[in-house]
Amino acid sequence: MLAQLGVVPDAILPPDIDEEPRRGELPRPYCARLAAEKAEAVAAGPEDVVLCADTTVALGRRILGKPADAGEAARFLVALGGRRHDVITAIAVRRGDRLWQREVVSQVKMKRLSDVELNAYLASGEWEGKAGGYAIQGLASAFIPWISGSFTGIVGLPLAETAALLATAGVPLYRSAA
Repeated sequence: MLAQLGVVPDAILPPDIDEEPRRGELPRPYCARLAAEKAEAVAAGPEDVVLCADTTVALGRRILGKPADAGEAARFLVALGGRRHDVITAIAVRRGDRLWQREVVSQVKMKRLSDVELNAYLASGEWEGKAGGYAIQGLASAFIPWISGSFTGIVGLPLAETAALLATAGVPLYRSAA
């Protein structure tokens, strides 16, 4: 996705942080906290720019993170079926001791899945590592009749907001974008 902004990262370093929600933590502050903690956890020089993001699915005040197994993924998908929910992506950009952040909230409606659809999706394994147990850019796109907000935010990196934060941090954009 960064290539669409003409940005090629020098390195991809996954940060190691605890992603467990704190007691009583609401979805949007939770997501913002994780993005900031990820950005702080990456070792970087004073002029290096670190970009981190976190995406979560919220059903009301309930955080639907990455399912632990297929059973939990099934429970998430059944709960989301026929309802609107929020997809929150928080972005954090760090350069030296400066940190810039944004959160983007989009609404998504997922149709109720038949047993055949649910079982086929679970068998695909696409739910693994995905907030809420689905990826809108993959097979689950057939289950989403309506969205409001940022498609790229639902995918996991809202490009308009990311571009603005990177530009603020002094990263040149659109140099190699075709």
